[in-house]
Amino acid sequence: MIQPAGFEGKRLLVVAFEGWNDAGEAATGAAKLLVERLGLVEIAAVDPELYFDYQFTRPTVVAGDDGVRRLEWPGAAVLGPSGGEGDLDEPVTGPGASGLHVLMGAEPARSWKAFAAELIDAALAADIDGMVMLGAMLADAPHTRPLTVFASSENPEVREALGVERSTYEGPVGILSVLADRAERLGIPTVSLWASVPHYVHNAPSPKAVLALLGKLEELTGLSIPRGTLETEAQAWEAGVDALAADDEEMAGYIAQLEQARDAVDAPEASGEAIAQEFERYLRRRGDGPEGRADGRGPAAP
Repeated sequence: MIQPAGFEGKRLLVVAFEGWNDAGEAATGAAKLLVERLGLVEIAAVDPELYFDYQFTRPTVVAGDDGVRRLEWPGAAVLGPSGGEGDLDEPVTGPGASGLHVLMGAEPARSWKAFAAELIDAALAADIDGMVMLGAMLADAPHTRPLTVFASSENPEVREALGVERSTYEGPVGILSVLADRAERLGIPTVSLWASVPHYVHNAPSPKAVLALLGKLEELTGLSIPRGTLETEAQAWEAGVDALAADDEEMAGYIAQLEQARDAVDAPEASGEAIAQEFERYLRRRGDGPEGRADGRGPAAP
């Protein structure tokens, strides 16, 4: 197991955003569970009028516990300890749990630089020592296997301490990358965790991907995060996809190909060359050619 020398016991901010960064609602699902288990309360929030286009991200009407209907506006907020953690039934425990913060919201429509600057200033005001960015992307991942989480950091000290890689991705990014860039420039180290969500079930929330993110977060921080009913929900989700595949021969065949490719990569005896050859065979079966996609760009990455 990785020794989390870089982040264990630190005052951390876990970040998740709806939208482009949140396939299967995995990132925000993990963040919401943390907020619940930690009993966090809002300590800072942006003015949505400055950053959101309401025709793109519309306000919603909800009924509260008192039966009163209220408008909820898109936005983003930093949530921190309320001081009542001792009253929680299943609290998060471990080094740094009492100082854990969460930043959660919707991806803004404009003024990303100002948005990032405002939220990183709030993190500095809360004496945050490090940030963990949670994301989820659609991928060629079989739902029947453990969903993978790719961990990366642009910070060399973090990479050395946590044993993670530096991403080689080039292309469009979401608000997570903008926030991470701003944080690093101001001296707050960051690590990014991206879960792979099966693209053929992208319309439904994926509790299995939430579990994967929480497991990786525990591994890198030393925290212990109670799952509640999440594992049961993940089993039900997988069974539901199994049922769909059982009624769709083409879908079942495609999943079998994904399983074969994944098992070849995970096999203990698999060499780098064997893995590459198996992956090329899998791509040829899909008809995409040896470069991965018809456009030659290869698999998407954060």
